[in-house]
Amino acid sequence: MALTAGIVGLPNVGKSTLFNAITQAGAESANYPFCTIDPNVGIVEVPDERLNKLTELVQPKKTVPTTFEFTDIAGIVKGASKGEGLGNKFLSHIRQVDAICHVVRCFADDNITHVSGKVDPIADIETINLELILADLESVDKRIDRVGKLAKQKDKDAVAEHEVLVMLKEAFENEQPARAVEFTDEQMKYVKGMHLLTSKQLLYVANVGEDDVADPSSNEYVQLVREFAGKDNAEVIVICAKIESEIVELEGEEKEMFLEELGIEESGLDQLIRTAYHLLGLATYFTAGVQEVRAWTFRKGMKAPQCAGIIHTDFERGFIRAETVSYQDLLAGGSMNAAREAGKVRLEGKEYVVQDGDVIHFRFNV
Repeated sequence: MALTAGIVGLPNVGKSTLFNAITQAGAESANYPFCTIDPNVGIVEVPDERLNKLTELVQPKKTVPTTFEFTDIAGIVKGASKGEGLGNKFLSHIRQVDAICHVVRCFADDNITHVSGKVDPIADIETINLELILADLESVDKRIDRVGKLAKQKDKDAVAEHEVLVMLKEAFENEQPARAVEFTDEQMKYVKGMHLLTSKQLLYVANVGEDDVADPSSNEYVQLVREFAGKDNAEVIVICAKIESEIVELEGEEKEMFLEELGIEESGLDQLIRTAYHLLGLATYFTAGVQEVRAWTFRKGMKAPQCAGIIHTDFERGFIRAETVSYQDLLAGGSMNAAREAGKVRLEGKEYVVQDGDVIHFRFNV
């Protein structure tokens, strides 16, 4: 599933430090705006303890996790929608991603310049949100001019689209994002076709200092971001990008000990990856055999033949049925044979909607 989340934020909020930690890709990170001009793309493994348990159970020759893609997009500044900074280029990069991870600075550090001179996470959020809204307003205004002419000629499709465009324009002029507007399923077809920046799923990433990792609730900036996000029905992940860049260098027991010393159970990166993954409506099914145990990404709601097609198009074309058992039932049984004897293994057909955690063996004929 080629879906990606874009990491955005004002300059010097910790975006590239976070991206480096996520991907270990070494994107340039420097204390000045626009050090990341072209978007950096990194592939990360999706942390999933179920894959580890299946590996212990099956003892395969190799284990392959599923992955997710992050894009680091250069810092946006006030006026980006009018071309300020490198605005138009940045906005076009955001348009290409499926979800937005908005990194917000929630730490004070005199050694790291803030683009507006002071730490104010809500002002930062509003600056970027407004630039995205203004960019969308420009797109909608252009579209209204074209569609309006057809609507006057009583073109049925144009009339319906024009109604949606007017609703969007009104929202944008009131500084409301597209995702805040309620549309019918029919109207949503037009909205999706416009690929608006403010219709994308949004996740706020509060970047805190090292002293706030164990108890982020004590950070007043984090509280403000959570309150703001609540109004937008958006989630907030709290991380310390600086610490995450250290954690990523560690493995196994050493990593566990470091997390324990910090007073946290899970790294912020693992939380971010999983949250972004689920934000896009993604889930995981598994294939498990002696040659390979593997995790596969699919969109929630997909049926068995579509999921088979993720492995290979021939699997979908020649789909017969899917031999399926839930991860929990397989683990409880201790083996596929035991799960089968317990009546937990099912033969599912073309209409079966695959569930997160299903362990599947596809049968096909081409």
